[in-house]
Amino acid sequence: MLTAIAVFAPLIGSAVAGLLGRAIGDRASRIATILCMIVAAVAGDAAVTLLVSGNVSTGVVPITTWIAVGTLKVSWALRYDTLSAVMVAMVTTVSMLIHVYSVGYMAHEERPVSRFFSYLSLFSFAMLMLVTANNILQLFFGWEGVGLMSYLLIGYWYHKPSACAAAIKAFVVNRVADLFFAVGIALLFFQFRSLSFSTIFTAVTQHVGVHYTLLGTSFPVLDVIGVLLFIGAMGKSAQLFLHTWLPDAMEGPTPVSALIHAATMVTAGVFLVARMSPLLEYAPAALTMVTFIGGSTAFFTATIACVQTDIKRVIAYSTCSQLGYMFIAAGVGAFQVSIFHLITHAFFKSLLFLGAGSVIHAMSDEQDMRRMGGLWRKIPVTYTVMWVGCLALAGIPFFAGYYSKDAILEAAATADTGVAHYAYVCGLLAAFLTAFYSWRLLIMTFHGISRAEPRVLAHVHESPTVMLVPVVLLAIGAAVSGFALHGLFIGHDWRAFWGTSIFALPGSHPIGRIETLPSLLKPLPTLVALLGIGTAYVFYMARPEIPEWLAERFRPVYLFLVNKWYFDDIYDTLFVRGVLRVARLSWKVGDATVIDGIPNGVALLATDSSAEVVKLQTGSLAQYAFAMVFGVVVLVAVFLVVR
Repeated sequence: MLTAIAVFAPLIGSAVAGLLGRAIGDRASRIATILCMIVAAVAGDAAVTLLVSGNVSTGVVPITTWIAVGTLKVSWALRYDTLSAVMVAMVTTVSMLIHVYSVGYMAHEERPVSRFFSYLSLFSFAMLMLVTANNILQLFFGWEGVGLMSYLLIGYWYHKPSACAAAIKAFVVNRVADLFFAVGIALLFFQFRSLSFSTIFTAVTQHVGVHYTLLGTSFPVLDVIGVLLFIGAMGKSAQLFLHTWLPDAMEGPTPVSALIHAATMVTAGVFLVARMSPLLEYAPAALTMVTFIGGSTAFFTATIACVQTDIKRVIAYSTCSQLGYMFIAAGVGAFQVSIFHLITHAFFKSLLFLGAGSVIHAMSDEQDMRRMGGLWRKIPVTYTVMWVGCLALAGIPFFAGYYSKDAILEAAATADTGVAHYAYVCGLLAAFLTAFYSWRLLIMTFHGISRAEPRVLAHVHESPTVMLVPVVLLAIGAAVSGFALHGLFIGHDWRAFWGTSIFALPGSHPIGRIETLPSLLKPLPTLVALLGIGTAYVFYMARPEIPEWLAERFRPVYLFLVNKWYFDDIYDTLFVRGVLRVARLSWKVGDATVIDGIPNGVALLATDSSAEVVKLQTGSLAQYAFAMVFGVVVLVAVFLVVR
């Protein structure tokens, strides 16, 4: 019952604000959506508390039959297990705080904001439907729901061409990944004759030896399905090759960035991989791909974050990098460690985004860190919570990220595959870069001499209470969630906590192997992070001329990073321009010349012919008589010739 309340309360709030917003006004719309999100958060937190205490058991809450066509029967039900309960509690709590924060952030919006709050709540509902799905098709419904709402929220300021372009880009890139996801769902049905998680997971072992044959090559069925599902996850979670939409999503309002990047859309891919753990554990090739992509993304996006100057884009690329960490954990079989980092990341990343929004609010919508500096005295609360967020992000003891990120690196280090060790090295390098760009952000924004324009600096002020309360609460979560949850999530009793919601093959498990890590390697991630902080201090406080000198000395490398490894340029050349050329050719040749040309040509021939024929209508009886006689002569001549 509590799960149903948590899931459907945001839908009610969205309907009230969306359908009745014009009638009841902005204030009532905000109150309705926030109250519904508070109800959802209380219900979600109570549900997971009761589950942990053992007062309730896992199960399925049936709603109705959704599809019944031939052998395809899909019910609509809410799956209630530890994985779902944890995700529901996180999504509702963070989303509720973002709703409250949005009241202050959108206070100066000239247009009615009832639509904005309706979209936020509907976004939350779609994510909740995704994490409580009892079958893969229902999960896909929520999956597409968050994709649609991301399009609407990223492009909320539709009067800005950049926002419209970013919304379209996010939608198109995710549709590419979703095509693979849809094919994976189809193969699941053809192979298992069901889309229900329970049926699929029970029958997995019966399909271990089954292969597909394509072009003379044999592929294990479970690996093929696992790879297809993971490509879908790559799109939602902005992994390497399908990551280009996420930084551009910063064109939306900052609360949208926090919701997309911390609690909802981007974590959907990680959740999908964890949910499918009973299948992926028997798909080693798919897990190898997950590990490789995760490690590569963690390092790749961290390098780009080091040279960004937009405060929100730095945090956006950090999100891509942290998602890479989560996939490293999933790839080596430590699915619960992956979810642990997902939860801690939700706290400190939403904190950083909302903290950045507070900075932007104080700086009259300025987002370029090169035009900031010296703000810590003017906005001390924002400065303090940003410190907490950066400490958690960098993995400094004993903040949230320290427990989850270190567990990921230890799981990768103790795995017995080459790709896992590759991911471990990428993760260590990313840990250094993460600490570096976090303190680069702090120093450029809050320390040193102010580089802001005098008119902007004169109006710098701390955010209102309605914005500060959510970020303070998130700062508390970023400080203590790792310590509070690590015993449950990845402690010795993790099997009792997670139950059957996360599967692990019998035998050695990554969490057990973590204890075998040599003691000399345990403090390495922390030492690397401290080195990154020290490097940032030298570059941007002690010797601020060094970054400019390095940019000039290593100009090609600097441009390579500034241009984001040229992925956008390559995609623009290979795909965007090619598609535009084909579209233009289809328009001018196929449509205008062939499709429209033939009927238009026939019509033109008829009109031209009629224009000439009417010239014979002169009104002269002599000409008509001559024409008739001439016609008779021709007719007789033809008759004689034919005869």
